[in-house]
Amino acid sequence: MPIPRMVARWNRAGLNRVVRRIAPWLPGFGVVVHRGRRSGREFRTPVNVFLRDGFYVIALTYGRESDWVRNVLAAGGCDLVHRRRTIGLVSPMIEHDDDGHGLPLLVRGILGLIDVTDYLVARPVPPGCAVSPPQSA
Repeated sequence: MPIPRMVARWNRAGLNRVVRRIAPWLPGFGVVVHRGRRSGREFRTPVNVFLRDGFYVIALTYGRESDWVRNVLAAGGCDLVHRRRTIGLVSPMIEHDDDGHGLPLLVRGILGLIDVTDYLVARPVPPGCAVSPPQSA
């Protein structure tokens, strides 16, 4: 697990509240909008995100067992607020990549330092398509 879960809990309680507001504006960042598997409540989670070969690649800095990752996989998709646009994402899958293939060189170095090797990869819903990603109830 790249970053300890305790840090994730601290971030959820404090830092994420600030980062959620600025992440949609910053290159390399975004906010995943997803619903809780049991509660059905909407959550907004700031993430590191990159576009690669038409797919969105989200670094799993807290590992693949994070609640938001499990929510997105269970729902079969989510929304991503990235560069001030909301993009529907579908067909999410976990990809393991020791080398950060296709990510910017600086990002690869930073993610390598914190031992991030898992990514959530999803394809965007085509523009103008009436289909939205499934949401859990």
